[in-house]
Amino acid sequence: MGISDSMGGMADKAKDMMSGNEDKIDDAVKKAGDKADDATGNKYSDQIDKGEDAASDAIKNLKK
Repeated sequence: MGISDSMGGMADKAKDMMSGNEDKIDDAVKKAGDKADDATGNKYSDQIDKGEDAASDAIKNLKK
């Protein structure tokens, strides 16, 4: 089994684990972003928001 086979299996497991929990995961991403924003004194709000958006998009794409 090659590395691509292992990674594919991991992606399938992640999809299975996320199934039905997408909203909870998205909320966790937002909470983590808020904590990071607070910890940095809102200095990097734009970058943190972009990271939150990218993470949310990645979560939505895993469902496909």
